[in-house]
Amino acid sequence: MFPEDCRYTAEHEWVRPGADGRTVRIGITDYAQEALGDIVYVSLPQSGAVVTPGQSMGEVESTKSVSDIYAPVAGTVTACNDRLDTEPDLLNRDPYGEGWIVEVTLAEGVDLASLLDSAAYQALVESH
Repeated sequence: MFPEDCRYTAEHEWVRPGADGRTVRIGITDYAQEALGDIVYVSLPQSGAVVTPGQSMGEVESTKSVSDIYAPVAGTVTACNDRLDTEPDLLNRDPYGEGWIVEVTLAEGVDLASLLDSAAYQALVESH
């Protein structure tokens, strides 16, 4: 249900390490998009923005509510998924693929092991 190659936060973001080990792709989980309902707008940070864990780095607006997207790691935004400007529903259709939100180059010393693995995230979701 939750891809094994990702790490997760309790705020329902996922982080997928890139091949270089310094860059990650970030999105919202399938659980999050399901809870939000039909997503109609996504506010993204600017490329070059510095993000810190727990800080809001954008918003997702659905037919039900507006929710912050929290940075799961420290680093610098190097790319934003511009397709979300015209296709925000990619977050509903393909949250772990084409619906990614940003790419971030990790700050020095960031350890993804501090985030939840797939099994721990699934246990968190099942406890709600």
